[in-house]
Amino acid sequence: MSKLTANLLLLFAAALWGFGNVAQKMVLDHLDALSAVGLRCLIGGLLVLPFVLTERRLPAGAGHFSSLARVVALFAVSIVLQQLCYLGATVTNASFLISTATVITPLAAWLLMGERPKTGLILAAGSTVVGCLFLSGGIAGLSSGDITAVLSAGCYALWTVELGRHMQAHARPLTAAAAQFLGAAAFALPLGAVHGNLSFAAASEAAPELLVLGVFSTAVAFGVLIAALRFTSASHAAVIVSAESVFGAMGAAIFLGERSSAVGALGAAIILGSILSVAMSNRTPAARLPLRTDPSTSDMPARAFAAAPAGWGTTVNPGHEEAFHDPSR
Repeated sequence: MSKLTANLLLLFAAALWGFGNVAQKMVLDHLDALSAVGLRCLIGGLLVLPFVLTERRLPAGAGHFSSLARVVALFAVSIVLQQLCYLGATVTNASFLISTATVITPLAAWLLMGERPKTGLILAAGSTVVGCLFLSGGIAGLSSGDITAVLSAGCYALWTVELGRHMQAHARPLTAAAAQFLGAAAFALPLGAVHGNLSFAAASEAAPELLVLGVFSTAVAFGVLIAALRFTSASHAAVIVSAESVFGAMGAAIFLGERSSAVGALGAAIILGSILSVAMSNRTPAARLPLRTDPSTSDMPARAFAAAPAGWGTTVNPGHEEAFHDPSR
C-alpha cells in the first residue's frame, strides 16, 4: 500500500466518524451513554469476530496478550468518554475537541516511544488546533461535555500510540479489532443494564443509529485505521483523522441544523489545508514488510475482510520499524 492510499483511507475513516457523531448525539434520545456504547461495540465486534479465525496461524509473539489488554482498556475508556461528552456538548464542539488528539498524539508518541515529530507535522498539528478553535468559536465557557471530550481526546491519543506499537510488534489486526470492540461492550453493557435504561424496547427505538455506529463508525472506520497504521505512524495518522471535526460540523449542519459562523468556516478551511499538506507530503510506496509466516497464509486476513487493504497479514521485523514511519524522520 502506498503512503497516499493509507492517507486517503484515514480520511475516509474520519468522514465515517464525523458523520457518525450525529448518530452518537441522536442515539441518546433513546439510550443512555453506556448502553449506546455497549451495543455499538457489540455490533462491531460481532461483525469482525468471524474473521479472527483467519489469523490463527499467525504467531502471537511474546507479550501479545499484555499489549492487547492495554489497547482494549484504552479503547474502552476513550469511547465511553466520547459518548458521555454528547450529554453536554454540541456535535460541532465535540467533534473539534476530540480532534485535539492531533496534538496530544505526537506528544504521547515522543514521550512513550521517542518518536520525534518532524517540523512539518508539528506545524500542521498546530494549525489544526487553530482551525479547531476558529471552528468552535473559542474556548470560553467550556461545558462539562466539552471537558469530557478533551479527556476523551487524551485517551484516544494514548490508544493510538499503543495500537500503533501493538501493530508493529504483533500484527493480527482482526484480533485486535474484535478484542477492543467486544472488550468495550463487556465493560459498558453491564453498567448500562444496572445504571442506565438498557432494554429491548429502547434498543429497538435506537436501531437505526446503532446500525450506523456499529457498522460504519466502529467496524469499518476503526478497521480502516488499524489497516492504515501498518503503513504510517500514529502521529501522522492523528493529523489526518482530525478531519473528523470538519465532517462532524457538516453532519451537524445538515441533520441537526447546527450552524457555524464565517470564522467557523475559516477554521474548517484551515483544518482541511493542514490535513491535505500532510496527506500529500509523501506519495512514495511504503516499503514491503517482511513476513513471519509462509506466503500462502500471510495474506489471509486481508482477503477475509473486505475493508482491509493488502498487507494486514504482515508484521514487522524488529530491525525494520522504519517501514511504518515517514521515511524523512
